[in-house]
Amino acid sequence: MQIEIRGAEKLSFRERQVVTLKEIGYSNDRIAKKLNLASSTVATLFTRARGKGYQVVIVIPGDVIGLFGSDEDGEGS
Repeated sequence: MQIEIRGAEKLSFRERQVVTLKEIGYSNDRIAKKLNLASSTVATLFTRARGKGYQVVIVIPGDVIGLFGSDEDGEGS
């Protein structure tokens, strides 16, 4: 899995950190501990980043989710 943040250039360094961790599922408390911030600061940074507008694109290769079936099926059959 790969995450791309479109519009990241609009965000500060800390906002990018928070957005990335939030988008992969971290809670505010976990991010706060990881970045040595208050949980309320994490919430503020995330809210500010959302206000600036960005898009998160998650890229999951088809073979990882079984989209193309197994290799044992025999291609071209």
